[in-house]
Amino acid sequence: MRLLNASTITLESFYNEATTPRYAILSHTWGDEEVSFQDLNSCAWPPSSKGFYKIRQCCELVLAHGIKYAWVDTCCIDTTSSSELSEGINSLFKWYLKADVCYAYLEDLGKVRLFKRGWTLQELIAPNEVIFFAQCALERITGIDDFILTSSNQDFYLKRVSVARRMSWAATRETTRPEDITYCLLGIFDVNVLLLYGEGEKAFVRLQEEIMKNSDNQSLFLWVSDSVETPGKLDMRTDS
Repeated sequence: MRLLNASTITLESFYNEATTPRYAILSHTWGDEEVSFQDLNSCAWPPSSKGFYKIRQCCELVLAHGIKYAWVDTCCIDTTSSSELSEGINSLFKWYLKADVCYAYLEDLGKVRLFKRGWTLQELIAPNEVIFFAQCALERITGIDDFILTSSNQDFYLKRVSVARRMSWAATRETTRPEDITYCLLGIFDVNVLLLYGEGEKAFVRLQEEIMKNSDNQSLFLWVSDSVETPGKLDMRTDS
């Protein structure tokens, strides 16, 4: 696992889960000026960019809470490495679950974009503590049950929510790539699948197969949502 040293804003790697230090984690939506792994290593980011401002604000909060490290997806994963990207996507839920605290960056609260993106679903559910930078009716906006959002024992409670209910949380979420609406749900259902970009909706079929292998809950095809016409089928919309 790669973490951001909040004091030096440099990356450090930890290969043993038992020795990985306490860390905070950031939940946000990506913009046009994000700082990548390569940018951070080469110091190629302009200090005035929105992406670096976001990272700097996160690091200041981390230090204020007495934590030394932060995890930010844009720079802590080398997305140019297919193996690292695959490992990262399959580990996301666990990383958010084990974080001391999650900071939810609500830059665009007026549009509530954080609550519509596919990848941010597990970022709201997995952490034991989430600190928001605004007050809003989260259960109404996200559709996620309040006891899940406020629980301090996510691993216990999430497994007791039906497959159908968990699937309904993702019904109106959107992703840039069509396969990502499937991959962003792996942690929610505690399954792993091989990442095959280009297969489109077949990825969701493989997700359903893995869920059925790992669960005796038969509600998978029974869930409904007011915003989805066909029960049991996700809205496969993507951003253009």
